[in-house]
Amino acid sequence: MRQVKAIIGLGNPGKDYEATRHNAGAWLVHAVARAAGSELRPDKKFLGQHARVHLDGHEVHLLEPGTFMNRSGGAVAALTQFFKIAPDELLVVHDELDLPAGTARYKQGGGHGGHNGLRDIIRALGNDKSFHRLRIGIGHPGEARQVTNYVLGRPGKAERAAIEAAIDESLATLPLAVAGDWAKAMSQLHSFKP
Repeated sequence: MRQVKAIIGLGNPGKDYEATRHNAGAWLVHAVARAAGSELRPDKKFLGQHARVHLDGHEVHLLEPGTFMNRSGGAVAALTQFFKIAPDELLVVHDELDLPAGTARYKQGGGHGGHNGLRDIIRALGNDKSFHRLRIGIGHPGEARQVTNYVLGRPGKAERAAIEAAIDESLATLPLAVAGDWAKAMSQLHSFKP
């Protein structure tokens, strides 16, 4: 199996958004950096914040696009072109309405499911959908018309704790995913009960 060479954490830039549900992907990528004793730093050539870390002996690029969610593709394309990273060597981490808070799931390939960040990345990668995803559950407000306000809102204390628990469990499985052992990574993460 191909190893993961870059982990992309999606979110919106700026203080107003950093604690919102839509930034769950960015939360994870910052947690990876902290766990590796590093931090993401602004890098203009990748249109966002970047770090290079080692996970269980594998060098991995971390990226949080500095653009708004619906423009995430530019940063991903810049990173993949510069380091010659293939789409199937990417792990894109994003918030997921269809999973309850406290749940996280790996997935390979597929469409964008209405997620504007994924939509823009697929477009920027020349319609290649083979990249891996790590879906961080944030729950659903119940009605489609409430989705925008919901994803741009802040989770309550218990909900935030559930999301953090799913992020922690994801971190524990990342070395398997990075090494390309997807079956084991999925088995471990998908059996997690918050």
